[in-house]
Amino acid sequence: MLRVRAGETGLLAELFERHNRPVFGFFYRMTSSRELSEDLVQDVFLRILRYRDTYQPRTSFAAWMYGIARNAMIDQMRKRRPESSLDDAMAEVPTRDEPADERMRARQESEILQRALSSLPADKREVLILARYQDLRYEEIGRILGCEPNAVKQRVFRAVKALGDRYTELSGRVAQ
Repeated sequence: MLRVRAGETGLLAELFERHNRPVFGFFYRMTSSRELSEDLVQDVFLRILRYRDTYQPRTSFAAWMYGIARNAMIDQMRKRRPESSLDDAMAEVPTRDEPADERMRARQESEILQRALSSLPADKREVLILARYQDLRYEEIGRILGCEPNAVKQRVFRAVKALGDRYTELSGRVAQ
């Protein structure tokens, strides 16, 4: 990123190749829309190019990039209402070595988990996605969200609990 910041903008393609799939995953888990996620990924990398001078080497590139991603998503959501359709492309595909009933059960659980995640409030969904799916450290998430790592830890804990409660509710299982 330092070389892109210094004017070697052709290297943005390398950053795109390295980071576009995780950024797409972040957006997809937040919006459940493949089309919107693809548009937002493009927007993020245009913003990275446009705002490259704001990157500070002491800041993690991932935290800076997800901060841009978060802002792009907020701007987009202001323009249009969130879409609630789910795309079953996110469902995990089990191996063919598993019996058919196991594959079906795993797919159903994955779909319920995706529905539970999609039904969470945006702030809980966002912190879960950043922590669990994007594998960012609490310090990095804190920089993105503008809070301390301990506050992020609490938010993640509450979001995991809310996700578990929602999953239990959607699956019809009795909480233990």
